[in-house]
Amino acid sequence: MIPAEQLSEPAVRALVDAINANDVDAFRAALTPDATMSDDGSDRDVRQWADREIFSSNGHMDVESEADDGRSLVARYRNDTWGEMRTAWRFDVRDGKVSRFETGQA
Repeated sequence: MIPAEQLSEPAVRALVDAINANDVDAFRAALTPDATMSDDGSDRDVRQWADREIFSSNGHMDVESEADDGRSLVARYRNDTWGEMRTAWRFDVRDGKVSRFETGQA
C-alpha cells in the first residue's frame, strides 16, 4: 500500500486524506467549486454521492498503486454500505484542486 502522504499529486493527496479522515470540509476544499464526478460510468452529484458513499458510511481508501503522475489510482475502497472492493480512480486537476474524478470497480 502507498501511504496517502506519499501520493505524487498534491490535489489527489488532499482528497484522499480528506476521505480517510472523514473530513467533509477538507473534501470540499480539495475540489473546484464546479467539480464533477462519475461512479461506474454514470455521472453523479458530487455532494450527494460523497455524503452517501463516504461520509455517512465511513468510507476509506487504501491505495495500491498510482500512475499518470499520481492522477490515476487503484485502491481498496471500503465503506459500511458495500464492504471492501478494488476500485480505480482517475482525477482531473485544475488550479491545484480536483475538478473531476471518476471511480468504479477495478
